[in-house]
Amino acid sequence: MKRTGFFLLLFCVCAFSLAPFVWQVITSFKSPAELTRIPPVWPHEPTLQNYRSVLTMHPLARLLLNSAIVAIASTLLSLFFGSLAAFALVKLNVKRSAAILILILSISMLPPISMVSPLYIFFRALHLRDSLLALVLTYTTFSLPLTIWVLSNFIRTIPDEIFSAALVDGCTPWQSFYKILLPLSASGMAATAILVFIFCWNEFLFALTFTSTLASRTVPVGIALFPGLHEIPYGDMAAASVIVTVPLVILVFVFQKRIVQGLTSGAIK
Repeated sequence: MKRTGFFLLLFCVCAFSLAPFVWQVITSFKSPAELTRIPPVWPHEPTLQNYRSVLTMHPLARLLLNSAIVAIASTLLSLFFGSLAAFALVKLNVKRSAAILILILSISMLPPISMVSPLYIFFRALHLRDSLLALVLTYTTFSLPLTIWVLSNFIRTIPDEIFSAALVDGCTPWQSFYKILLPLSASGMAATAILVFIFCWNEFLFALTFTSTLASRTVPVGIALFPGLHEIPYGDMAAASVIVTVPLVILVFVFQKRIVQGLTSGAIK
């Protein structure tokens, strides 16, 4: 009975998690007439018209390129600065490192909506509004607490003797970091990179506020602003959502072992 109850609970959790994506897939194959049916129905005659419309009538390629540039740049910057900060806090005997980590984590608890106005004024003063650089700086800042926290826990599992031996052999702290500790932290870096990349790829609030033209608009904002003459193009929006979600699903499945290894390293001794 316990085993049956466990699998029943697991099925309910999986169904709850997959339901929105499955419904988007179903909606993407519906005709305009079936989209407006109440109650909703399964597509009796599946059509690819929504996908053709997205690929031909909307600038999806440009939106994907903008999102890719912002997400990749933000992830690389976050990993660079986050790994340095985590290394310093864990291995260089920084005073009150635990309090600093708690302070860093508490910053991520601030609601993003409370930061929109001051950031908007800041970027407008620097003439960075409606630019990819504004999004990269914002995403890097908001993803750093997660990066530092995850990497610090992972680097802490690396024995101090390895770092001490490198110093004895003549390595500077910087050389010990990028020649020894960084390669040993590959799993944690990979897991953190995927989490940060997904956050940057899906972020909507800052992208909507800081961008106003196609030159810097990302995929979530572009899909939300799909034009409709007399109605909202739910079919096109569903098809576009499926197209931009599939790469993330594939990415997670390909690096699944790395993610699990990176997030669970140090859980047991």
